[in-house]
Amino acid sequence: MKGYFGIGVDNIKTEMNLGTLLRSAVNLHSSFVFTIHKRYKISSCDNIKSYNHIPLLHYENTEMFKQSIPYDCIPVGVEIQKDAKSIINFIHPKNAIYILGAEDSGLSKGISDLCKHIIYIPTNYCLNVAVAGAIVMYDRLLKAEGLR
Repeated sequence: MKGYFGIGVDNIKTEMNLGTLLRSAVNLHSSFVFTIHKRYKISSCDNIKSYNHIPLLHYENTEMFKQSIPYDCIPVGVEIQKDAKSIINFIHPKNAIYILGAEDSGLSKGISDLCKHIIYIPTNYCLNVAVAGAIVMYDRLLKAEGLR
């Protein structure tokens, strides 16, 4: 699969999760990482200083994010919701922006409404936001390589 993807979090709470997500994004071929509604600082757990290897974008609000979505790029929410589709059979768009919900509040209504798809990772309990992001990126990589 050619194309690109970015991954980010709506209203991320902790800098540790952002640092971990950044590091995973570099390793799993994301084109960029972003946050919407900043409430963190850059993490000391990001020991490879991922922001030197991948763009880290910040959007102050939903409207700024909406206006920056690249042409022909599909927003995909990652959240446990009643109408969400399992990631197991999900076909990733060629060009995608994956948006994860915050650790304590999930996706905001405005961001959820922007998403063409909402997917979830079938688990017994909810996952840490950085772990969920890594799983989504790895799933995309596996399916793109024809390994799954």
